[in-house]
Amino acid sequence: MFGGVTFMVRGKMCVSAGKGGIMCRIDPARHDAALQRKGARTVVMKGREYRGWVYVDEAAVQTKRDLDYWVRQGFTLSSTPAAI
Repeated sequence: MFGGVTFMVRGKMCVSAGKGGIMCRIDPARHDAALQRKGARTVVMKGREYRGWVYVDEAAVQTKRDLDYWVRQGFTLSSTPAAI
């Protein structure tokens, strides 16, 4: 569906890795703060912005520390029973 490899937790998408970067599920309450990080932008599909979803450019996840940050964001939200 997304043209990459998607990792799911409890049946919810956590992170999708594809050509050029990753798409990550995040807590919508942390969306604006996440956009302040290098290479992050809101996911837009068919002209609609999706709060709680971000694309992160490949150049912004070159270190383990940077990748871990985004994976942790997606895992934390996706692993909670009340996740949307």
